Amino acid sequence: MTGLTARGKNVALMLESDGPGGAENMLLQLGEELHRRGYGICPVLPEKGMGWLAKECTKRGFQPETFSIRRPLDWRCLRGLIEVLRRRGASLVHSHEFTMGVYGAAAARWLGKPHVLTMHSGHRVLSHWRRRVALRWSMRHSRAVATVSGATRQLFLDSLHLSPNAITVVHNGIVAPAVGDRGCVRRELAIQPEELLIVSVGNLYPVKGHQVLLEALIRLKTQSDLPRWRVALAGRGREMDRLKQFAEAHGLDRVHFLGHRPDVPDILAAADAWVMPSLSEGLPLALLEAMFAGKAIIASRVGGIPEVIDAERDGILVPPNDPLALGGALARLLADAELRTRLARAARQRAASEFSVGHMTDAYERLYAEAG
Repeated sequence: MTGLTARGKNVALMLESDGPGGAENMLLQLGEELHRRGYGICPVLPEKGMGWLAKECTKRGFQPETFSIRRPLDWRCLRGLIEVLRRRGASLVHSHEFTMGVYGAAAARWLGKPHVLTMHSGHRVLSHWRRRVALRWSMRHSRAVATVSGATRQLFLDSLHLSPNAITVVHNGIVAPAVGDRGCVRRELAIQPEELLIVSVGNLYPVKGHQVLLEALIRLKTQSDLPRWRVALAGRGREMDRLKQFAEAHGLDRVHFLGHRPDVPDILAAADAWVMPSLSEGLPLALLEAMFAGKAIIASRVGGIPEVIDAERDGILVPPNDPLALGGALARLLADAELRTRLARAARQRAASEFSVGHMTDAYERLYAEAG
C-alpha cells in the first residue's frame, strides 16, 4: 500500500520510552520510511522522559505529542490520548510495547480507529499476572499484533494461551548506516595499527550481559599467543560504574567505556570484531547495524538473534551467560583473519537482502491494510 493509497492516512506511532534505544530507533526509522511513502506521522511520546526521541522526531519534521501517566490506571491520561488522536486526525494507531499497547488499544477503541500493536520484548511484561491480563485484552482488541522475532512471538503465544494466528512476526529492519571513518576512534583510543579492536554497542543494563563479556576477557588476557587486542563498550546505563570498577579490579586496562555516542558509524568502522553478550533480546537493531557495516560478529544464542545470524555462516553464536564459551569464540576470531573476513562478508550480504527498513515497512503496510 504505497503512493495514492497511503495519502491521507495518518499513523500515530506511540511509545512509552524515549531514550536512545532499539525500540526508539525502530519507531524513528519506521516513521521516516512511512512518511517518505506518503503517510502523515504523529509520534506520541512520554512527557517526562529523556527527550531524545522527541528531539530526533522534530529534526525530521514530525511534531510529537506527549502523554503523562501518573498512576497504573490513569483515566486522565486516556482522555488526553483520545483528544490528541482526534485533534491530529489519526486514522490508525500503532502502539509499541506494553503500556502504550494497553492505552493505545483503549484510545483507538473509543475513537473507532484500528489499532496495531508491536511487542519488542516479553520477559518483563509477562512477569506479573495483571500485566498478562491487560496485554491479552490489548491484543484481543487490536486489529493486528506483531512481534519482532519468532522467539518473542512464541513466548507470548505460550504465556497468554493465544491461537497461533493471533500474532505475526515482523523482523526489524534499518536504514544501512553511513560508512564511518575507521581512523577517527582508533586515534582517539590510541590503538596501534597491529592491534585488533572488539566493539560492543548497547545500553549498559544487566540484561545486555556486559558482565559476562568482562569475565570472558579476564580469561582472554592470559592467552599470550593472540594478537594484541582492545575492547570498546559504547552505551549508557546504570551498570557503567559497577562495570568500570570490575574492570579495574581485574586489571582489564584494555577496556574502554565510551558512554553514549552519536558517532556509531565511526565506532563500527574502527572495529575488527563486534560482540553482543546479551542474556535476552528481541531482535536488536545494534546487531543489524553491525551486519550492515560488515563486521565479524559474536552474539548470544537468545531471542531473535538466531533468526538473523546463521551460526558459522553470518557470525558465531554462543550460549548466554557463558564466559568460557564467549572467551573461546573471541580467541578464535582474534586468531583467524580469514574467518573474520568470511563472516563479515556474509553478514553484510544477509542484512542487505533481508533486514532493510524497506522490507520492514512493506510488512507493516500489509498489516495496516488488513487492519483497515
